[in-house]
Amino acid sequence: MAGLEENLLAVRARISDAARAAGRDPATVALLAVSKTWPAADVRALAALGQHDFGENRAQELLQKAGELPDVDLRWHFVGQLQRNKAAAVARLGAVVHSVDRTSLAQALGRAGEGSGRLVDVLLQVDLGGPEGELGRRGGADPASVPELADAVAQLPGLRLRGLMAVAPRGEEPRPAFDRLAALAARVREDHPGAVEISAGMSGDLEEAIAAGATIVRVGTALFGDRPLPCGGDRAHQPHESHR
Repeated sequence: MAGLEENLLAVRARISDAARAAGRDPATVALLAVSKTWPAADVRALAALGQHDFGENRAQELLQKAGELPDVDLRWHFVGQLQRNKAAAVARLGAVVHSVDRTSLAQALGRAGEGSGRLVDVLLQVDLGGPEGELGRRGGADPASVPELADAVAQLPGLRLRGLMAVAPRGEEPRPAFDRLAALAARVREDHPGAVEISAGMSGDLEEAIAAGATIVRVGTALFGDRPLPCGGDRAHQPHESHR
């Protein structure tokens, strides 16, 4: 508990310092604790210190932890690549889905939202490319297709479009990529004023993300410590291993 508290205070201080350096109110930046691979006991401990929002990148792990923590006031977020056949289960938890990158997934989540009678908050994941502009390395939709995807999501009655999410490209300074994300977010907001969130920045680059306008930073390693690799060397979720 002492280590978690120290880490939480340090991360909150980094967020506050970065926000003030950017001329922003620190209260405009939310901390999302990415608890993937860490046990429910650690989530409980961090929640006892006042952390409310937690993120997972595998549906099975999310559902398991939520089942172990029914007595804890949490808001779950899903930050990994979500299969359509898991969409309903994630939606039933009331989880915010940060990784909508295609219409078919949005439709599955929309049906789940309608069926439960509760809107599903979603963010569109944007592929920010790599150093040569290539796409497909960190997951997400082609930036050119995002306005059209936003229009499609906004028309689904079971969803509420909340903004955009992205992971900084490897091999590139993060700030220019985050600036591209912020510009795209501003474009989306022209047609969808409620899409106010920018989910960007992790343990190693949260300052750059906040300077570019991030409203949610996704932090795991700086809170919980270094993660072990999944048992069996599973690499299926490798694009999201860096949600630190």
